[in-house]
Amino acid sequence: MPRTSRTRSESGLYHVILRGNGKQLLFESDRDRVRFLSLLRDKIQADGISVIAWCLMSNHIHLLLDDPQDNLSHAMHALATAYARHFNDASSHVGVVFQGRFTSVPIADERQLLRAVRYIHDNPEKAGIAPAREYRWSSYGEYLSGAHLISDELVLGLIGGREHFEEFSRSDRYSGYYVRSGKRVSDDDVLLAARSVLDDVTPTEVKGLEKGLPGRCPARFAASGPYLQAN
Repeated sequence: MPRTSRTRSESGLYHVILRGNGKQLLFESDRDRVRFLSLLRDKIQADGISVIAWCLMSNHIHLLLDDPQDNLSHAMHALATAYARHFNDASSHVGVVFQGRFTSVPIADERQLLRAVRYIHDNPEKAGIAPAREYRWSSYGEYLSGAHLISDELVLGLIGGREHFEEFSRSDRYSGYYVRSGKRVSDDDVLLAARSVLDDVTPTEVKGLEKGLPGRCPARFAASGPYLQAN
């Protein structure tokens, strides 16, 4: 069956996810992580793409990219191919490193952009590894102390400057963003998403609510929930 075409973003912004094949580890050492970031800079910038945010997890990678010239597919293929070659040479691994085609979620507006930035930086804390501020392998530190790999002007302009970044990162206003790339969403993500749109009503209380109350019914959750279908 032919694969579906990637949905293009009108803004040029994408949340991109690379996964290890069969959930395999993508990094066996900090040397691997440094090499990936070096390749990211070279391959992405060669196609006129800017990195807005990034986070390296053990078996997957989150990137928020600005691709004004629609070169995303070419750049990601070049990046994945170059890193897979490095990983196989360094680890004596044989075979496919990444799981199929990369996942891309088009970013439609500023609110989604900011939610995606927070989501990407929150990954280590959500996984129980470390608080976002303490995790070395993400762009959180660049937003605090100055950009090296990322282009931070867009995000900092939206939140009022670098001095407001930690306040933004803690704000519940920018929570409630989840990427659904398969048929099933985890129970934890469903619960968190429900809470983000139900205000002070718990999910167990929904059945007892009167029909037609604006912002207090399951229909609203179904129509405008925070899940974003990946391509």
